[in-house]
Amino acid sequence: MSNPWLVAGGVLSALASLLHLTVIVGGPDWYRFFGAGEAMAKAAARGSPMPAIVTLGIATVLAIWSAYAFAGAGLIPRLPLMRTALVTISAVYLLRGLFLIPAVAQGLGGQGMNRFAVWSSLIVLAYGVAYAVGTWRAWGSLSR
Repeated sequence: MSNPWLVAGGVLSALASLLHLTVIVGGPDWYRFFGAGEAMAKAAARGSPMPAIVTLGIATVLAIWSAYAFAGAGLIPRLPLMRTALVTISAVYLLRGLFLIPAVAQGLGGQGMNRFAVWSSLIVLAYGVAYAVGTWRAWGSLSR
């Protein structure tokens, strides 16, 4: 394996993409369980296509990010703007993961810590570390 960090990042993003697809199938209770919010769950319960469209969009982005990680690891052919994409993906995951810091400092608006916010931030932070370390290790080969 040429870059286990990017392979891990790609697998994690692919799993997250698949999880988003299962949430669509799972319906309102799944939207609630996975922290999409009551508005999304209620819209899904009403039969609105909006939650599925939004969730499908997220799943698509995560699948593309997975492809970039696999391309950066050399498992699939190069994709356009490899360096830019992998740095951007790393930054998005890291910034989303670091949401945990102000959330802890503010106690999420005085309502106490939301377990979903804590766990999702820690998970996404791990994704960001995998992408960032993998991108750093592959940097030289990403310009070829």
